[in-house]
Amino acid sequence: MKGEQGMQRVLSKVAIVVVAVFAVTSGCALLEDERTAKGRKLYNHYCMHCHGESGQQQEGFNWGRMPDPRPRDLSESEAMSTFSDKEIFDTISRDMRDTTLQEVLDDENYFAVSTMPTFKYTLSEEELWAVVGYVRTLHGGSLTFDVEGRKAELESQFKAVEAAHDQAKQAMDDALAKQEAEEAARAEAEEEAEEDDEDMDMEDDEDDLEDYDEDEEEIVLPEEEAYEKVAEQFEAAKSALENFTKRPKMTQIARPDLTVTEPERVALEEKGKSLYYDKYGCNGCHSIGDVGGLVGPALDRAGFRLNDTWVYRWVRYPQGMKKHTRMPNLGLDDQDARAVTAYLETLRAPKPDKPIPPPE
Repeated sequence: MKGEQGMQRVLSKVAIVVVAVFAVTSGCALLEDERTAKGRKLYNHYCMHCHGESGQQQEGFNWGRMPDPRPRDLSESEAMSTFSDKEIFDTISRDMRDTTLQEVLDDENYFAVSTMPTFKYTLSEEELWAVVGYVRTLHGGSLTFDVEGRKAELESQFKAVEAAHDQAKQAMDDALAKQEAEEAARAEAEEEAEEDDEDMDMEDDEDDLEDYDEDEEEIVLPEEEAYEKVAEQFEAAKSALENFTKRPKMTQIARPDLTVTEPERVALEEKGKSLYYDKYGCNGCHSIGDVGGLVGPALDRAGFRLNDTWVYRWVRYPQGMKKHTRMPNLGLDDQDARAVTAYLETLRAPKPDKPIPPPE
């Protein structure tokens, strides 16, 4: 009996040790909460190829091919602890800006490294905070930002704006109904006055009426102007709340007309090259020749291999073309997408003797 109890104690201790070892070697995955676990999954899909599995430099397969400045060490506690949760969030959810502009480089609130993509248009706000939370674990920290409080704040703002929206709409509808009734009454009174005036020159009256109609300006009620302002606030609050839990979505990108004159084409190609390197940092993931990242396909022969209409639609909305692609939506507008497409069309390198193998 004692022997069996002793054996059970030994097995229990062994099991505890095995679990502890597994937890440590797997990044303490067993101890993660739901948000951190979600952040780990997103990090592994979108970030690990550059930042490495544990956030250390030279660890990700794309790290060695990236241009300077290369990704910072996310596991270094002393440096990473100087950044607030909000600063990390703003870094991964910023709008991409032209890093050749001095005003951008001097902006202390902007992370002016083009090869670090934004995920503002790819992930929900809740997912972005999950990534921040997981990044915190890489240097022994934890997320302190009140994510649930942020959600409650957005819900409260939406309810308040929704109430103001409904009130403004009711006021506008009432004002329009009153205006319509007054116009109907005025028209009826004018008609009766015309019938009573037997000496009226009908032809002159018609001319005067036509002149009046031409000069008459549309009356915009104060209630209409007030409603338009509140309606904008309503849509913004609604979008902010939806984007907290749902990933941003765009309507399917329509087929563009990319026909341009020769001077326009030259200008677009030049602009597109600048955007490729200095604003959207495409070279961080794609290579041209022996320079550039290995995450995406090499673009040396993009002008031969890729249809320009497909390229335009892809850079505008990658997830609309391939739902789970690693390439984030970088927020290109129509003009930037046209320029990048024009630049990629110029890439027509000779066919290599030995094709570049895909990343492992």
